[in-house]
Amino acid sequence: MQKTAPAHFEAASTLAVVVSSNEPLLFLSDDLKVIAASASFCRAFDIDPRTVCGQRLSEIGNGEWAMPKLASLLTATASGSATIEAYEIDFQRPNQKTRHLVVNARTLDDGDIDHIRLLLAITDVTDMRAEARLKDDLVRDNAILLQEVQHRVANSLQIIASVLMQSARRVQSEEARGHLHNAHHRVMSIAALQRQLSTSNGGKVELHTYFTQLCQSLGASMIADPDRLSIQVTVDDSAVDADVSVRLGLIVTELVINALKHAFPDERPGTIIIDYRSSSDDWTLSVTDNGIGMPAGSEAPKAGLGTGIVEALVKTLNGEIQLSDTGPGTAVTISHRESAGSRDISTAA
Repeated sequence: MQKTAPAHFEAASTLAVVVSSNEPLLFLSDDLKVIAASASFCRAFDIDPRTVCGQRLSEIGNGEWAMPKLASLLTATASGSATIEAYEIDFQRPNQKTRHLVVNARTLDDGDIDHIRLLLAITDVTDMRAEARLKDDLVRDNAILLQEVQHRVANSLQIIASVLMQSARRVQSEEARGHLHNAHHRVMSIAALQRQLSTSNGGKVELHTYFTQLCQSLGASMIADPDRLSIQVTVDDSAVDADVSVRLGLIVTELVINALKHAFPDERPGTIIIDYRSSSDDWTLSVTDNGIGMPAGSEAPKAGLGTGIVEALVKTLNGEIQLSDTGPGTAVTISHRESAGSRDISTAA
């Protein structure tokens, strides 16, 4: 039969472990007298190791360990009515900066059943917390700077759009005027996005607000008679990452511009509807008008820059594009289906 080691042997082993520990440790009796202290504890808190043993915790050093709440918790731990796990304290010493400590304590069975022993471990997290605060400050400052940059970019784009419009009024060539108008509309859509980004939180952009502002900007610059033509936005509460919102916004811009230019000739009245719906990782964007519909045969217009832009953007979103005749009118639908094996880059609804 294996014999139980004598209590004094167990106690001696515990003392050896405590003293040689690389972590600040205190071995305490149930009345909070120091039985042993690790050399690392003495170094960390500038205490002469020859003066520690036999003293109460409150008497160590210059009395800076006299913390009533800590003492109360240690006494409760010794009685078995409480435990100390990751208890945080501010350690203050005269003429020194406050240090932030995390302490843990538990009872030890060192073979002496007549006396309770406590092992108190101390971790100095002062530098760690300072680094965390610095990181938080940098993140906050960067967010403020980013918003300011986005605001300035939006203002600059507005100036560029105004210059393009002034140039369009001066040129004699109808073709050149058309190109300048198209450039103006595209710049305005990006300016609207920048304004929305400057007010968005957490890197997400709410699509209903963004599409509404975008279409208001497009309508103001392209619709001379709001009673004849209108743009409606029916979007759920989806919010997407900023880079995704840029691509979706450019797609909407190109499709709305195309509808305003081709779907309502001869002062024909009508409506363009932008709709977006998402479910989990799947989403659908559609731009529908009730105009003249799709020309057939030789009357069909050639694919232009706008079509190429839309197709390229849809590809980056791992989406599929479908063009359909709604009789009257035309619908362009872009869909992304995660179940079809596409890589998700889209949205958090």
